[in-house]
Amino acid sequence: MIPRRMESFLRERLPEHTWRTRLIREDGNAYLEFGPQDVERLASLGITADRLGPAMVVCMWVEDSPVEIGGYLVVDNLAMGLPAMGGIRMLPEVTPSAIHNLARGMTLKNAAANLPYGGGKAGIVAERSLEPEQRTEVICGFARLIRRYQKTYLPGPDVGTNDADMRLIAAENGLDCALSKPADMGGNCIDELGAAAGGVVIAVEALLEHMPRLRSLLQFARLEIPPVEQLTVLIQGFGAVGAHAARILQERLPGCRVTGVSDEAGYVYDAAGLPVEELFRLWQQRGLVSKAFQEQGLGASGNGRKFSTDANDLLREWAFCLIPAAPVANYLDTDASTRPSMTTDRMGRWSLIVEGANTYSPDPARQLARARMEREVYRQRGTLIATDYLVNSGGVIFAAQEHLIKTPEELRIPGRMLGDRQAAEGWIADHRAGYQALAERRCAAALAFRDEVIRHNMAELVDLLVGDPDLLPCEAAERISVRRIAVREMDRCARDIMVPIQTITAEAAVGEAARKLLEEDGSLLAVVGLRGELRGVVTDWDINRAMAQGRAPDSPLAEIMSTEVISVGPGEGILQVVRKLETYEISAMPVVEADTAIGLISTDLLARRSLLRLLQSQAD
Repeated sequence: MIPRRMESFLRERLPEHTWRTRLIREDGNAYLEFGPQDVERLASLGITADRLGPAMVVCMWVEDSPVEIGGYLVVDNLAMGLPAMGGIRMLPEVTPSAIHNLARGMTLKNAAANLPYGGGKAGIVAERSLEPEQRTEVICGFARLIRRYQKTYLPGPDVGTNDADMRLIAAENGLDCALSKPADMGGNCIDELGAAAGGVVIAVEALLEHMPRLRSLLQFARLEIPPVEQLTVLIQGFGAVGAHAARILQERLPGCRVTGVSDEAGYVYDAAGLPVEELFRLWQQRGLVSKAFQEQGLGASGNGRKFSTDANDLLREWAFCLIPAAPVANYLDTDASTRPSMTTDRMGRWSLIVEGANTYSPDPARQLARARMEREVYRQRGTLIATDYLVNSGGVIFAAQEHLIKTPEELRIPGRMLGDRQAAEGWIADHRAGYQALAERRCAAALAFRDEVIRHNMAELVDLLVGDPDLLPCEAAERISVRRIAVREMDRCARDIMVPIQTITAEAAVGEAARKLLEEDGSLLAVVGLRGELRGVVTDWDINRAMAQGRAPDSPLAEIMSTEVISVGPGEGILQVVRKLETYEISAMPVVEADTAIGLISTDLLARRSLLRLLQSQAD
């Protein structure tokens, strides 16, 4: 059944008419689907459509289950490629607008990583503390819900879900229909590998090389880049990203000192450097390290060592680099009323911030707050900020390899076993060696790709900032991602947008054409000859004019059709198509190849299937 919290939310925001006209029922499941033209309905859900998306918003639930199973799917943008890729979040307070914010972050992150995937995200409305059996039922039920969209959306884990949940989804829908699976299914367990953390460390390495170029900017005129053995780092949030970042820093930048870390219980600091290996083991054993570190006497006061139960006070310490890795988007702000981890007037002194946590939001108020913070921290204090989706994309890069490098046919779970967990697990156990080899191949590809992409992003970030002193880091980061999205979108053509076109012969009657247009809910028919060659077009306007002139319904179509056809070739770009529609003041036209109409393209299709506003802004 639909989760009560979800039903209450939707009933308050969607009128009864929408429930009657838009509800889709299929195999015991229910769906409410909205597209980019449903501006008012999206706004009622808290989502503002813009030049990037969203492409699709779905509210969905299982109707024939005694257990509450339901949630949301947002496919924000598909310009980089199909399907959209993003995790499934499971929290009781999940809303469409929260999922949209996360999906937009994935749009920019996938573009920044130059991956051929759009941005998407899903959310399950459920408690994280479900009993194991009930949790399994919820995850499997949601897997069946998103099966309808498996060509459009590719899920991975997020807050409240994990690799074991992806295992369940893969057993329900197929091995290539879920990401971040265990290695015994050929997957890359991104948290175990420290995939996102490794990208953060690579960003630090690359920026140590590129930051000297910032000295041409006034606020960086006195910038000093320390040698590695004098490099100091603070890590806010010693969790899946933060703990691995500390470990990988020691491996890739030996001699570098992690001087402070925080978690939910507090923070520990030692100017001489913390024992990272010991902290990492504590994290693996206990989860929280700051209090345990203090209890063991290793964090006692004196000799530069500190311990505090206020985790946010870590951001008052000084270091060369801060890595925010806690699940807190608002770690810094100039305004205390927004309840940031720290206000800029109390922050420590840092030369570099590399964002390991997800901080991006398309919400206008949050974007204004972000720009306000960066004007203070970057422009006034001379602290470079590497935006989250430019640097923490290691996770999506590793996950993407599970789709880019397809599961070989001989390792795919047979269709008859999908949905039968016991049979699927038996198959997996019988092919363990093959899956392990596949996992190693995917991991090697991810390591190489991550290094290349993130180093390129850091060079491009510094290039943009040096080239435009007025540019903020968040603006430069968005420009990098949007530019890649626009390039992909510009590569698309009429063939990528068109839909099948309805045809009719010239000998048919006007009444038959009218009925066909009505049945297909269309605006244009291609009139063809005996060999299928295009002879003309007839539109609903042609039909209406004929009726107004008193023509009989059995009049030949040849008498009213337009023979001077405005058409477009399948390889013509989106902007060329738009210019032709505008020049001739028409709303639709056939796509023609070798005198044959192979499709239809219209202003409505362009609005729904392309990023026209983005392309026009880039062209300007």
